[in-house]
Amino acid sequence: MDNMGRQKILIVDDSDMNRSLLSDMLEDEYEIMEASDGEEAVAILNLRNTDIDLVLLDLVMPKMNGFQVLTVMKERQWIEDVPVIMISSESSPAFLDKAYGLGATDYISRPFDVAVVHRRVVNTLLLYGKQKKLVDLVTEQIYEKEKTSSMMVHILSHIMEFRNGESGEHVLNINIITDLLLRQLVQICDQYPLSVSDIHLIATASALHDAGKIAIPYKILNKPGRFTDEEYEIMKTHSMQGAMMLEKVTKYKDEPLVKTAYEIARWHHERWDGRGYPDGLKGEEIPISAQVVALADVYDALTSPRVYKKAFTHEQALDMILNGECGSFNPLLMDCLKVSAPQLRELLNSESTQDSGELEVIVDEIGMHEELSASGRTLQLLERERAKYQFFAAISREIQFEYTVSPNMVRLMGSEVAERGLPELIMDPANSDQIREILGEETMQIMNGVLNTATPDQPIVEREFEALGHGGTIRKKVIYRVEWSADEPPQIIGAYGKIILL
Repeated sequence: MDNMGRQKILIVDDSDMNRSLLSDMLEDEYEIMEASDGEEAVAILNLRNTDIDLVLLDLVMPKMNGFQVLTVMKERQWIEDVPVIMISSESSPAFLDKAYGLGATDYISRPFDVAVVHRRVVNTLLLYGKQKKLVDLVTEQIYEKEKTSSMMVHILSHIMEFRNGESGEHVLNINIITDLLLRQLVQICDQYPLSVSDIHLIATASALHDAGKIAIPYKILNKPGRFTDEEYEIMKTHSMQGAMMLEKVTKYKDEPLVKTAYEIARWHHERWDGRGYPDGLKGEEIPISAQVVALADVYDALTSPRVYKKAFTHEQALDMILNGECGSFNPLLMDCLKVSAPQLRELLNSESTQDSGELEVIVDEIGMHEELSASGRTLQLLERERAKYQFFAAISREIQFEYTVSPNMVRLMGSEVAERGLPELIMDPANSDQIREILGEETMQIMNGVLNTATPDQPIVEREFEALGHGGTIRKKVIYRVEWSADEPPQIIGAYGKIILL
């Protein structure tokens, strides 16, 4: 029977006989995958947890037992989407309590009864299927509400920009920069206890930071030359004008979005040393929402063309801000700007404009396929990108790899992998004879040396070298990106890249 469209079950047991028995019971209705120990199971789940519908998990196994596998699944939140049925001859209350406490859904005892195995598998899959549909439904409703709310805020802000003569990208850029700086801020200190929802709220509300400019006379707003003192004083009133407009939205005045938008509109021109306007607030008197949007606004204003100036480069804008030429800002936010500078340039360069267009296409496509679940839609789009990547990889002489420290494994991809008959997964690659055969001892030493040159600020490494192969000297090029943890100091958690045979 064709496996297309069938649900996938991962059987994890160190006994070939047990795996064979369970496979025989279930293979007519389900696609079966197998793992002979806990480490192999975690490796498979790490790569394919979104594809697996159910895990049948033995308790007693070498290397990593069933409880340890459950612990990893719980820590990485796989257990929320992939149900687990424990299989064991042990049935004591303490065992069951521990298994259920770690997230196991059900339990099957040995020796196996065909009817019991079949019924519990069916029931578990039905239960999780219903839960997933309910979660998708709620997620879809929340997504649509947030999408509509964000859309209306951005439409209003874009209308103001058309009048203002600023780039239509300004609102989007402020949103991106604000989000980036706040995420960096919560990583480097706990002074501002902002949740993911708080960051999203501030980034969304930032779209209304210049709402008051709609009340500024057009001839002042779009004057190509320098303002007179009188014109500048009129221009400065836009922050209070925006705050007053939002204050008059009495029906929603207690909503967090409106409150945050008020803070930003009124105080995004305040400065850390108290020399800003309209109220001369100083330091932490300025809400963090207004502080971060103030910095984002200055950076984008510098790097964007205006009727009165050309755009400065990313480097020029950073130098001007860090040298205090644009007023004073929270030192912590200045640190965030410095750390985020490479990512900021990447997000806001010409390629990011293209990426945002592609994202809009994806959003439009998602909206056209309402019959798909929220997660299903996303996976479908990602699958298309993966298929394109695999096609290009298949026609080039290279080996792609994805390495993770925990579990310690490497996944191999590419045409050279298939030609050499190599496995997709290799555990403990540093001590693997297969890896040594592929690369050679000299190449492994070079790659380890290149790996050690990577830093969190410069995670991408590249090196060309010559190494001995079966047919003599072979030129190779290795390019990969090292991934780091959010710990302090950061630790290497993996890497991905490719080895090109030149």
